[in-house]
Amino acid sequence: MRFWEKVKKIGRSAGPGLITGASDDDPSGILTYLQSGFVFGFRTLWLTLFCLPFMYAIQEMSARIGYVTDKGLVKVIKEHYAKWILYFIGGISVIAITVIIGADLLAIGVIAERLSSVSRFFWLPAASVFILFFTIFLSYPKFAGALKWLMLSFAFYILTAFYLHVDWLAALKATVWPSFSFSKEYVLLFTAFLGTTISPYLFFWQADEETEERDEEKKERRLKRFLVTKNELKHLKKDTLWGMFFSQFITWFVIAAAGQAAGLYGLPAIANFDQASLVLKPLLGQFAFLIFGLGIIGAGLLAIPVLAGSIGYMLAEIFNWREGISKTFREARGFYLVIILATLIGMALNFFNFDPIQLLIYTGVLYTFITPPIIFLIIRIANNKTIMKGRANTPVSNILGWLTFVLMLAAAAVFAIFVF
Repeated sequence: MRFWEKVKKIGRSAGPGLITGASDDDPSGILTYLQSGFVFGFRTLWLTLFCLPFMYAIQEMSARIGYVTDKGLVKVIKEHYAKWILYFIGGISVIAITVIIGADLLAIGVIAERLSSVSRFFWLPAASVFILFFTIFLSYPKFAGALKWLMLSFAFYILTAFYLHVDWLAALKATVWPSFSFSKEYVLLFTAFLGTTISPYLFFWQADEETEERDEEKKERRLKRFLVTKNELKHLKKDTLWGMFFSQFITWFVIAAAGQAAGLYGLPAIANFDQASLVLKPLLGQFAFLIFGLGIIGAGLLAIPVLAGSIGYMLAEIFNWREGISKTFREARGFYLVIILATLIGMALNFFNFDPIQLLIYTGVLYTFITPPIIFLIIRIANNKTIMKGRANTPVSNILGWLTFVLMLAAAAVFAIFVF
């Protein structure tokens, strides 16, 4: 009983940062990490540690912007930058995020088809309707609470790594000692890894969710004015750090388990979900695909509302609609209609018969190309003392932020040279 009370307490205290970190491990991310492990063994484990400070720096800036200004990123951009910048950032983000929604829905549909022998073209609309009902008709606290519990679906990757008797010493060495290759395969997975780990939809989502948290707290405490204190910012930083750490913790175990399993089967790469599920076979035998599939479905159910919600927030802020997961459909009709439309368009993309593994991996590459201009704007906003009301970036935040910008720009350039 005490154990479950502690688990519930942790769940209640988890904020937008932890939900954001968990949703970062969506089907696109999981397949990219599994493919990295199968193709290169432990050689990409260093990226989990390497990316952590960069993803934290940008997420913390995004969260702080939302919490301090009580506005989403798009609304801040709209108020302080030229319209062409607003439409450019909004346009590329909406297109890329819609593609990711489609990729994650395809993963759910293919897994459900394999488990039930019912066509994915039944499961695609069924999953879309379920996710939309889940997103639109639950109140924000219930919505956030459900997302927190779905994070438990990632636990089986950790158990798998232990049951596979991972070579821990070799894995730890690979984590702290970088390994890079300019082969086409390595550059592809390196770029996809960065894009799916440092994803723009997470920037928009967390900024908006911090405003939701702030508004909920203001309502509960019946405050006329909301003062942003050092204590609250400290909690925000801690929540964001734990969320990013959770994301990379899961990523590390996914790659480690896949790297160890790759030697058992001698597969050069993952070509389908059946091969991806082989990671679990030594532990679960004939139930490997079932547990793997449920994990992918859980990850998709966790990520797709965040993806669609981020589009809803962006367009609502551009066109001055009422917004917020905590509001009802009647109160924020435009916001929810955008979420519905983005989900349905993402679903419709899957009727073009894309290869699910390739689509999931290349969506990460797409993110790497669109992320640099968004990071550039986030850093500029977070340094603006007028906008940030005395809560601007520290020197450490700036160093990490600009390094992230350079890293994403360089990754896109290297990919263009070696893969295109």
